[in-house]
Amino acid sequence: MTPFGETLRALRRKKGVSQKEMARAIGVSPAYLSALEHGHKGRPSFDFLQRVAGYFNIIWDEAEALFSMAEASDPKVVLDTAGLPAEYTAFANLLSARLRDLSKEDLARLTAILQASAPEA
Repeated sequence: MTPFGETLRALRRKKGVSQKEMARAIGVSPAYLSALEHGHKGRPSFDFLQRVAGYFNIIWDEAEALFSMAEASDPKVVLDTAGLPAEYTAFANLLSARLRDLSKEDLARLTAILQASAPEA
């Protein structure tokens, strides 16, 4: 599951609607909605996100957070290490191979390291 999929499912359950009901209301198939919730589909389109925000009456900061979450929820990530030193490519491949084996604690530590080293926008 992706962060967007978890959020979408939580919003839908909070409103008390089934996937079928929500899918009909926003003009997508129930299968697509299910695939998004389970992380089997890539990042949803901007149009889809706008329909979701409208369906749940999400505005301003909450809508921006939902859109950002969708941006960070593509389950098929590609890391381009072309032009970087060899150790970067080795790290990317090691991370790819071991990602499923990371404990939640290790994941939290790596996330904190990467967030701390991110340049400010």
